[in-house]
Amino acid sequence: MSFSIAGKTAIVTGGANGIGLSIGRLFVEKGANVMFADMDEKRLQEELGRHPEDGNIRHFSGDLREKLAIANLLSATLDAFDEIDILVNGARQVMPSNPLDPDDDSVIGLLNQNLMPALRLTQLVAKRMMKQAEGKTEGQAGSIVNLSSIAARRTHPDLLGYSVSSAALDQMTRSMAVALAPERIRVNAVAFGSVMSNSLKSTLKDHREYRQDIEAHTPLARVAAPGELAEAVQFLASEASGFMTGQIITVDGGRTLLDPVAAPAH
Repeated sequence: MSFSIAGKTAIVTGGANGIGLSIGRLFVEKGANVMFADMDEKRLQEELGRHPEDGNIRHFSGDLREKLAIANLLSATLDAFDEIDILVNGARQVMPSNPLDPDDDSVIGLLNQNLMPALRLTQLVAKRMMKQAEGKTEGQAGSIVNLSSIAARRTHPDLLGYSVSSAALDQMTRSMAVALAPERIRVNAVAFGSVMSNSLKSTLKDHREYRQDIEAHTPLARVAAPGELAEAVQFLASEASGFMTGQIITVDGGRTLLDPVAAPAH
């Protein structure tokens, strides 16, 4: 079975920097049409060009917490490329939580940021994939890949909101996989450990001791490059994973094989 995604059209959210940008660029390199979506319009223009009007790259700026922005993203993608074959829900935010503070709204905030846009976009894109597959009886109708985190399975009180939203995204992945299986749409996720995203790079700059902490609690003793995660996402987006759905693939350098509760999941 082929790993090829050439000629496919993908939406990648969180596409302005770090992991999402790396995924989108790999997809472009492999011959896919890619709509990079992000709230940061300035960064999108800096990374991808101001007004891309041809080729296989487009970008969309909007707050995907708003339903109208999600609908506009779908319309912009169809206007540019006619179809949607792959959705990568890569937009995510990390913020600290105080689990003992009743006024701490980080759980609600991160559910609204990390879960709900992915759910709503999945629902809307799946409908389009189903329409595109009408009359076709073979092959997958679409592949949806969510970016999750090993924080969903680890206990760290200061990351309560992020952990809860990651766990919710994992369960959404499983539920949507079952719901969409009859339509030949696969839904999987990649749960990652420490990847050199822009946010982690900034954190390590301010707290140099964190890198040693991460490496000490990771059997492979290093931080992953965004491209390593992108390749796992390509696998799930391609026909090579054609009999996989509802799976949460872990890309963490072996970190979850260890069990120190106090080790932070940066």
